[in-house]
Amino acid sequence: MTETQTVTPADESRGTTRPTLVIGVLVLSAFVMILNETILSVALRDLSIDLAVPTTTVQWLTSGFLLTMAVVIPTTGFLLERFTPRQVFVASLVAFSAGTLMGAVAPGFGLLMAGRVVQACGTAVMLPLVMTTVMRLVPEEKRGATMGTITIVIAVAPAVGPTIGGAVLSSLDWRWMFWLVLPLAVGALVTGLRLLRLDSETRQVPLDLVSVVLSAIGFGGLLYGLSISGEVQGPVAPWVPITAGVVALAVFITRQLRLQRRDGALLDLRPFTYRSFVVSLVLSGLLFMCLIGVGAVMLPLYLQTVLQTSTFVSGLVVLPGGLVLGLLGRPVGALYDRLGARTLVIPGAAAMATGLWLFATLGPGTPLVVVIAYHVLFMIGLGLMMTPLMTSALGGLPERLYSHGSAILGTLQQVTGALGTALFVTIAAAGAGHAAAPDADGLRFAFVVAGCIGVAAFASTLFIQGRQRPAEVK
Repeated sequence: MTETQTVTPADESRGTTRPTLVIGVLVLSAFVMILNETILSVALRDLSIDLAVPTTTVQWLTSGFLLTMAVVIPTTGFLLERFTPRQVFVASLVAFSAGTLMGAVAPGFGLLMAGRVVQACGTAVMLPLVMTTVMRLVPEEKRGATMGTITIVIAVAPAVGPTIGGAVLSSLDWRWMFWLVLPLAVGALVTGLRLLRLDSETRQVPLDLVSVVLSAIGFGGLLYGLSISGEVQGPVAPWVPITAGVVALAVFITRQLRLQRRDGALLDLRPFTYRSFVVSLVLSGLLFMCLIGVGAVMLPLYLQTVLQTSTFVSGLVVLPGGLVLGLLGRPVGALYDRLGARTLVIPGAAAMATGLWLFATLGPGTPLVVVIAYHVLFMIGLGLMMTPLMTSALGGLPERLYSHGSAILGTLQQVTGALGTALFVTIAAAGAGHAAAPDADGLRFAFVVAGCIGVAAFASTLFIQGRQRPAEVK
């Protein structure tokens, strides 16, 4: 049975007739929220001293944020079907604002960690909401350009997070990272309450608690195991949570396949029956593995351990590439609307693979300007791929599956990002001959492996189709 939300003409005039304004509010809100994934990464040393806890504990302020995201995102397909976009938006911003306030006033690590978890719960819901709203509001011929704006959220916000964090810490206390964000979050909430009125359908889908538990154990265990696999002495052996996660995911998938026959799945897996979605999903996974593992972890590690740059300088070095990636989003999306995915993704994958192999030539005497140039080329490649892949993945699905396709894409980003980080850190440590501190040789070995992944991504582009029409539900 379908329950349709009643929308008055006044509501329509404030919402559905102004999709650009509505999407703009959603994108800006998501930018502020995603920024918090990495903004604390440069404050770990300060937090360790101020809160009197070990660095290995403090790092969970970032790892725990990402882990919570991975656990919550798979439930967003259900949430976007069960509740209206306005209800999901309000719940997301309220949770994020509450978590931000908790972080700002936290007297110790416990409340600060709790605040980060609450922040992540709100953040996890926002990005699938943005992507689903774009697919529903924007005509097919304009989706590429609009989806390009989401690239700013996905790529630029995490990229500039460390730079902004370093700038704040240069003159203010770490709590200002929360106090400065709080009014932005509250402002976005108030604006959304006034503008977000969307004509939408909701369904009385029952919440399958067993699926929720299996999802949490599966995705949480997998991501946790990957995140600790590079540690010399973790709390448990990495294979324990990874094995538990894989087993739980196998049971979760079996259960979803059964539940979706009567439209009761927590995460509908029917998007995997569409070829364009699967091909785009695989390429997106390889892309985010390199974006997070190499661009956000390996390259800053090289700058700080081999070139001996400060945290703030390393953040500035990767900033141009992050800005280029964001600036390419909308124009590349417009080109996608005219040319389709294949024409953009193939040269993008070539540029990404070239950039990765150029990273393998970096050494102790490499000038910073060369590092910046290689990183910009790498980011140009990602920029040519990201928007077309996201749009192509969802564009080939029927509208009924947009929310679940968005949830799958969001989950993939978290898992492959964690996989890339664990993989490259472990390889760099092994290449250096000791796991404690990767050196130039170890990092070069990791970059070579990344280059091989780039070649695999380029080969995968041969399966990308040009343009496709939305399909019917299977």
